[in-house]
Amino acid sequence: MASQLFAICFNASRPSDLARFWSGLLGWDVFDGPNGDIEVLPPHPDDPAAFRIRFLPSQEPKTGRNRAHFDLTSASAEDQRRTVARALDFGGRHIDVGQLPEEGHVVLADPDGNEFCVIEAGNRFLADTGFIGALACDGTQEVGYFWSAALGWPLVWDQDQETAIQSPDGGTKITWGGPPVAPKTGPNRLRFELALPADADGDAEVDRLIALGATRANSGADEWSWPMLLDPDGNEFTLRRRASR
Repeated sequence: MASQLFAICFNASRPSDLARFWSGLLGWDVFDGPNGDIEVLPPHPDDPAAFRIRFLPSQEPKTGRNRAHFDLTSASAEDQRRTVARALDFGGRHIDVGQLPEEGHVVLADPDGNEFCVIEAGNRFLADTGFIGALACDGTQEVGYFWSAALGWPLVWDQDQETAIQSPDGGTKITWGGPPVAPKTGPNRLRFELALPADADGDAEVDRLIALGATRANSGADEWSWPMLLDPDGNEFTLRRRASR
């Protein structure tokens, strides 16, 4: 059985502060994680399309723009303004990443400097998602194909080297913008964490992911995960031994 998307992990200088921000903005509950991390869980964590957000302590400084960011959806212009105001109240800030004045989305950063966008109402591509409409990533067409096969999520966009996938159960889309892809300047601050059912063969799943194009990043492992892997674009991800909660 293929692994499932379990969590989006943030390396954070202040995990508790960042968890409070995203919990407040999304309306999700905060829990202490199993390894000293902090988790923010969606209202229905057993939903097959749901994932949690984990905040892991890290002293690595942020260098450059993240390779991935959340796109939050809006039901109306007023709804977009409320989301932006709520983000600012919780410690977010406006940032300039080169967006044009006539563009309808609002670009913000959370208290740790991680970029995210609040998308204007009426975005047809995100109409069949939830509040987290997309995890928008810098990445090649090849990496979009890899993640489609790795997760078993169908491609919902594949044009001009841009790709997007979505769970068969709906929910958040994951998108890749195609070239040019900026070179990595260090470990990603955001990464995927996958999970297998308790009775699945994890070593066989690692072999499957490698056959699809992943590589091993290191030889270290712990109670909870197999060694860290890299996708075809060099993005770190982990495979979790068992899911909890």
